[in-house]
Amino acid sequence: MSKKMLGDIMRQAQKLQDEMQRMQEEARTKTVEASAGGGMVTVVANGGGEIVSIKIEKDVVNPDDVEMLQDLILAASNEALRRAQQMVNEEMSKLTMGMQIPGLGGLGNIFGK
Repeated sequence: MSKKMLGDIMRQAQKLQDEMQRMQEEARTKTVEASAGGGMVTVVANGGGEIVSIKIEKDVVNPDDVEMLQDLILAASNEALRRAQQMVNEEMSKLTMGMQIPGLGGLGNIFGK
């Protein structure tokens, strides 16, 4: 392989890595929403894998059944994070044209995998 070809490959790899970095930063500004209990608990997460808000309807707050509320929050949170990860995966797939490129960071870095 010539030095020119190697240089071209390295420049392309750097460009792809820069684009992935930009996409990750942009993903942090995008949000998804998930609900549990028929909309009694709603959680919003961003593409950075962070919960950004939780809304709880007054009707679901029962001091005698705290476990149900905890379960609803957990279910809505997990679904919101799953949707956020799916959103980022779809964006990343567009960037890499569906190729799995090891070592270029991406989603694992965002979601701790």
